[in-house]
Amino acid sequence: MTKRRQRVLLLASTFPAKPGDGTPEFVSDLAVELAKTMHVRVLVPAVPGAPLRSVHRGVEIHRFRFFPRKWEDLAEGAILENIRGKRLRALQIVPFFVSEIVCIARAIRSFRPDVIHAFWIIPQGLSAYVANRKIPVLLTTLGGDLYALIDTPIRAVVKRIVGRAEHTTVMNEQMKAQLEQLGVSNVSVEPMGADLKGIMPHTVRDIDTARLLFVGRLVEKKGLAHLISALAYVDSDWHLTVIGDGPLEAGLKAQAAGLPIDFVGARSKHELREHYADADMIVLPSVRAVSGDQDGLPVVLLEALASGLPAIASDLPGINTVIDDGETGLLVEPGDERDLAHAITRLCHDRSLREKLSAAGEERAAHHSVEAVGKRYAALLQSIASRS
Repeated sequence: MTKRRQRVLLLASTFPAKPGDGTPEFVSDLAVELAKTMHVRVLVPAVPGAPLRSVHRGVEIHRFRFFPRKWEDLAEGAILENIRGKRLRALQIVPFFVSEIVCIARAIRSFRPDVIHAFWIIPQGLSAYVANRKIPVLLTTLGGDLYALIDTPIRAVVKRIVGRAEHTTVMNEQMKAQLEQLGVSNVSVEPMGADLKGIMPHTVRDIDTARLLFVGRLVEKKGLAHLISALAYVDSDWHLTVIGDGPLEAGLKAQAAGLPIDFVGARSKHELREHYADADMIVLPSVRAVSGDQDGLPVVLLEALASGLPAIASDLPGINTVIDDGETGLLVEPGDERDLAHAITRLCHDRSLREKLSAAGEERAAHHSVEAVGKRYAALLQSIASRS
């Protein structure tokens, strides 16, 4: 007799309209891994250019409408940054929540999941809290939502949402400690995995003009403004390629005017891998934003390390779990432009150090493959469903 596959209803807001469109794919990659052993339905908001129903590598994808199509762009990218970039998008918030809550309730009735996996405390965790009373929930917070909300009046709401979840996963020990301070005990550290299949190997070369690479949303917490300022102090010839888009794009381009910096927009997974292979180093100068938002553990860092590309990144919780300074990469003080410039100059002039970081970083990243992470999440979800 064939054993029934347990059903997972996965809720998220960041999800590619189509594979390879440049939208971060960590949720999509995990869903595909879960679908190897479970029946997975993804419920995500509508975004321009995405079909309302589709199937991708065994994963059912359902999108919900929440606003007139002409202006329905709240979830195209990062919701909070979209609102900061254009205040009128705030008009979409209430319809978004109402539609998501209704669609979660409908999905529970029609799909009959054994467990719900909700990404982000708000909006998905809150919507699941309102729409669902019976199905156990695994809540995953990736950093931005928790960091931005933990010290605000919404703190009490966060506590209620996380407190009702059967289990919560976070990206680093600092996030775990913050939730434990709220009195939540069922928390574990389980970062997202990186899809390492098809990674193009980076080869360390002698440098004439250093090819620097930045990948990320053009938002405050990614720290690109600090990198552009730091480059004035770099004692070497350089060229920077910026991959990504976002609400700060115009201002960052103005800051970079006249400098050897190319803004190339969002790029597909395949194109990113070509850039990892072609660059001399990746620089990810993350900072804590004024809102409190900061990175947990960027998947792009894992992908770059897996290719063997030497990395410079900020010394922040999560990031410093994969970057050991001087061993698997270089760590710099967040927002310290002189420190950042020194690290770039150091790598430019030290090929042996680049070779060391390349080999050690590649080995470290292998422990964070999406296959390994997917197995751990599948086991956790199955355990939660069985306990219920």
